[in-house]
Amino acid sequence: MMLLGSTDTILPHASAYARPILFAAPLMMSSLVMNNILRYEGKASFAMIGLVTGGVLNIVLDPLFIFVFRMGTGGAGLATALSQCISFFILLSMFLRGKTVSQFRVTEITRAPRDYLLIFTNGAPSFGRQGLNSIGGMLLNIAAREYGDAAVAGMSIISRIFLFILSVAIGVGQGLQPVAAFNYGAKKYRRVRQAAIFTIFAAFCFVCVLNVVCWCNSETLIHLFRDDPEVLAVALPAFRYQCLAMFLQPVIVVTNMMFQSIGKSGRATFLACCRQGVCFIPLILTLPHLLGLPGIEMCQPIADTLTFFISVPFLLPFLHKLNQMEEA
Repeated sequence: MMLLGSTDTILPHASAYARPILFAAPLMMSSLVMNNILRYEGKASFAMIGLVTGGVLNIVLDPLFIFVFRMGTGGAGLATALSQCISFFILLSMFLRGKTVSQFRVTEITRAPRDYLLIFTNGAPSFGRQGLNSIGGMLLNIAAREYGDAAVAGMSIISRIFLFILSVAIGVGQGLQPVAAFNYGAKKYRRVRQAAIFTIFAAFCFVCVLNVVCWCNSETLIHLFRDDPEVLAVALPAFRYQCLAMFLQPVIVVTNMMFQSIGKSGRATFLACCRQGVCFIPLILTLPHLLGLPGIEMCQPIADTLTFFISVPFLLPFLHKLNQMEEA
């Protein structure tokens, strides 16, 4: 927890929260695999049932364990672990009951190295994105703890709020992936182009609405997490900066996910590593030393802006190329 940026006062709570989740981690990862299989089979409703059930259950169990059973942050961790385990069994039951095309049979496990290489290659963008998100969050916490618990809490709150908005863009982008994959494989290149453009506009509309709501209720949202003037003083400027940068996310997300879904793993991996790796990590290691706390508050918005300008030269020529491929 200290390596992840915890302070001495936060450490007991962070450890208590993490332990149950670490025990449930293998099932949580398996749920992600089954969820993706269901989506690629066109059974998004089944995938949604498993994920939403776990999410709703988590919301119900959190206050029960924290306040009624007085388990504190350990109770929150236990609620998350239990909820995710139940999601796992719901998703698994769909496979065991024959509701899917894919079946789990030990005898059918591939022994071909090429298959494993393909899995790791296609998964590299997601691995890079999520892995660097964790490293970026760790470095952000380490930089913020120099300014006390209020700074750590403030930046953590901003991360949680905008993770929700980003999740909307990612969710819309994930909806593009099977469409792009199927049509690219069928050589329906114009459909891939049209789907990508539609997805960018759809994600942009969702993000715009959420951004406006968040901007107009910024102080209220921060107070929902922590009613502390010191935390608000840190979080509010970062909140405003990040609101502006969120308008760029649809292009970043769709570009990355389109390349990943059609097998352009090299480009997809590079773009996935840009936001929290290529752009964010150098900024979080330098800006706090140059600008102090404002440098920490501006790191993510600047990284998002740089990632946008890196993504556009990948996206536009490829969309033009898809038109040419269709005509050929």
